[in-house]
Amino acid sequence: MNHAEVLNVEMKCRNRKDEEMLEEDPASAHVIGSDSWMQVALLLVTSYNCGWILSFSNLMLVPLGWKWGIVCLILVGLLSAYANWLLAGFHYIEGKRFIRYRDLMGHVFGKKMYYITWVFQFPLFILGNMGFILLGGKALKELLLVFSDTTTMRLQYFIIITGVAYFIFSFVVPNLSSMRIWLGVSAILTFSYIVAVLVLTVNDGKSNIKINYEIKGSTIDKVFYAFGAISAIMLSNNPGMLPEIQSTLRKPAVKNMRKALCAQFSIGLIVYYGVTIVGYWAFGSNVPDYLPKALSGPKWVKVLINIAVCLLNIFSQHMFLQPVHEFLDTKFLKLDEGIYSRENLKRRFILRALLFTGNTFVAAAIPFMGYFIGLLGSFTLVSLTFIFPSMIFIKIKGKTASVEHKAMHWAIIFVFSLLGVATTISAFRLVIQSVSYYHFFADQ
Repeated sequence: MNHAEVLNVEMKCRNRKDEEMLEEDPASAHVIGSDSWMQVALLLVTSYNCGWILSFSNLMLVPLGWKWGIVCLILVGLLSAYANWLLAGFHYIEGKRFIRYRDLMGHVFGKKMYYITWVFQFPLFILGNMGFILLGGKALKELLLVFSDTTTMRLQYFIIITGVAYFIFSFVVPNLSSMRIWLGVSAILTFSYIVAVLVLTVNDGKSNIKINYEIKGSTIDKVFYAFGAISAIMLSNNPGMLPEIQSTLRKPAVKNMRKALCAQFSIGLIVYYGVTIVGYWAFGSNVPDYLPKALSGPKWVKVLINIAVCLLNIFSQHMFLQPVHEFLDTKFLKLDEGIYSRENLKRRFILRALLFTGNTFVAAAIPFMGYFIGLLGSFTLVSLTFIFPSMIFIKIKGKTASVEHKAMHWAIIFVFSLLGVATTISAFRLVIQSVSYYHFFADQ
């Protein structure tokens, strides 16, 4: 048995020992340690295959082309799988369970890193939720346009409808563990609309005689757009909240989380990468920012796709906003009462109403929210996914790890720090260019 295998066995034994030593879970208003790995796996697979994947062809492959696009998809996918696998192993340290990323970083590196992690996570989750509200509103408008080429209803009305729907669901389903029955509905919707999209896209691709795959723009534009595409690929594979998702798992939480990750980076990744590649194959550089816009076919199929996207976004945004809900609920609800007690129902209603009112207003006012999500996520998600787990590894395992392992994680920190800076500059440049074309409360 070589040194790497010995280290792996030691880490497994230590994780098992840590879980056995655990006496009490940290205080939280949400359910801790009750879900099976299959439930979390289904949550990950369906949440990652939400309506956002219909923009991936345009975001990821158009700026990179076939060769570099496929290379980056595979490479970022593999590195993301490893980084999440690594982070899952630090759910327990010396018998203490960490159900929040910020608590883990604060324990390992001190109070300063606790607040840095908080600042990296929460604006990203809130801004991402605004993006989900915007996407849902656009999907609703596309649904109406299936029946009519024009509509007098502005995009903002559809955004408000979406925000209200998200609010109601978040109130009725207070946490991730409460999503059990909804995950079955989510799975049916996910694979129904993806099959419909793939069938229509393949049919259109076969009928397109001449497809242009040329990467447009000047040399400097191509470079910046390429970094933006890499940032989008990283955003598509990583939640930035793995400890919070892992907190719902029953023991052994580390082993169960890694089983769920296997499902995400096999079934889940194949599905959204498949839609990305097929969309680019069918339409090339002319693929729109929302794939159904380019699809021909019967109206009922387009209706199915857009309805499924609207409904799936409700489930997906609920997962990605959970750390914010958990923070607010733990701080303001009465933990000595049941989550469905009259007082906690009233408080949760107020908290959710305030949160979604603010998010919906901003989404309606800034309908080009996607550019800001890329800007914020380009550095924060790189840090949360790749840099921080390697920092934890060096801090916790540095004395026992091999020189090769330590060198690899130092290399990850260095390379992804540079990449984070590059993608942030690219995203900032895109925001500056794009803002000049839009105005507040634009109907587009």
